[in-house]
Amino acid sequence: MPFSISKDEILETVAMLHTENLDIRTITMGIDILSCHADSGKICGQKIYDKILHHASQLVKVGDDIEKDYGIPIINKRISVTPVALVADGLTRDDMVEIGRYMDKASGEVGVNFIGGFSALVHKGFTRGDQALLEAIPETLAVTERVCSSVNLATTKAGINMDAVAQMGMIIKETAQRTADRDGLGCAKLVVFCNAAEDNPFMAGAFHGVGEPECTINIGVSGPGVVLNAVKKYPEADLGELANIIKKTAFKVTRSGELVGRVASQRLGVSFGIVDLSLAPTPAIGDSVADILESMGLEMVGAHGTTAALAMLNDAVKKGGAMASSYVGGLSGAFIPVSEDQGMINAVEAGALNIEKLEAMTCVCSVGLDMIAIPGDTPAEIISAIIADEAAIGMINRKTTAVRIIPAPGKKEGDWVEFGGLLGRAPIMKVNQMSPARFIQRKGRIPAPIHSLNN
Repeated sequence: MPFSISKDEILETVAMLHTENLDIRTITMGIDILSCHADSGKICGQKIYDKILHHASQLVKVGDDIEKDYGIPIINKRISVTPVALVADGLTRDDMVEIGRYMDKASGEVGVNFIGGFSALVHKGFTRGDQALLEAIPETLAVTERVCSSVNLATTKAGINMDAVAQMGMIIKETAQRTADRDGLGCAKLVVFCNAAEDNPFMAGAFHGVGEPECTINIGVSGPGVVLNAVKKYPEADLGELANIIKKTAFKVTRSGELVGRVASQRLGVSFGIVDLSLAPTPAIGDSVADILESMGLEMVGAHGTTAALAMLNDAVKKGGAMASSYVGGLSGAFIPVSEDQGMINAVEAGALNIEKLEAMTCVCSVGLDMIAIPGDTPAEIISAIIADEAAIGMINRKTTAVRIIPAPGKKEGDWVEFGGLLGRAPIMKVNQMSPARFIQRKGRIPAPIHSLNN
């Protein structure tokens, strides 16, 4: 029987694209750079620069051509590379900064908006390369425009590296200070993980994992507006019926990503990796995860019931996406960033949503505490403790969790930070000032949970 598409299906897809903010949020090319090791930052950086230009010179053009050919908006074209701490092991802090500059130069040359992979995997301890890269993060994020950094400091199998947790609180503070003239913008390009995904196409946490091929294409789709409109059409549906509606909608969104990914990989001559089907909001009206939750019946995000609604949404999105593609990966679910979601911003302004409720929501969302601005004078130990709490949620629940937090220099609760573009704007949120300093200063390693022994 020949394959056919009904007129209604065509019109439905057109509506998703033109009135419901459906888009491909990112085409991210992952590039292996392990072969770029050298004895100096300059030589290593030049090798990385050359390899990026070799593989990614046509990435933006191909993305633009697909957008024209298929009528599907592709918002970002990005690159991720092998964690630099692995490639540059044995080099110094200054060498790492030099490599970061070459990464920034290469990403500018090929025209992408971000490059991820200025990263270290330290969940069980530090190599010399790891330590040099961590020390280089604040300066690198201050002197580069497109470079994004991530640090994985916990896993379900290894536990939590509390030495790294303590250090990251100080690194985040220093990064904010070095970019104080931009409201601490450097921290918006830095994320701290537990159970980091090695094929994540979204920034700031993307890096090209060591198990990945030489070069691959990963797709990040997004469709909060599409899901919102689907939910609004069924105001009387019970939650079981609503979950099924969301699942069917996620299937359609994911199929768009699968199409773009396979066409892009074919035209670029590289392997197709995964579709990350996360609902990734933007500051645009109608493109909000918070609005979806409120359309389910919550007066405002942060009300009791928010975590249950988010759990249902996340699960339905995963189930629908898994039926649409055999290669679903990355984070896949629903993001809850504050600065990038107007509904979340509104809830914070109204006093309905605080950091403690956001932490509860991270138990069931895609990733974690994301794009949260806090007072600039927040002590490093408190930032470290926020990271430790999120890492514990990820470790115990066998899921990815992360923290992307901005201690905005000179700002206090009730002030605002302004980043613009997809990074948006955010109110400075209240932080519990009870000190965790003695706990954080113990350092060491929190052991892996008993259920990690599952071999």
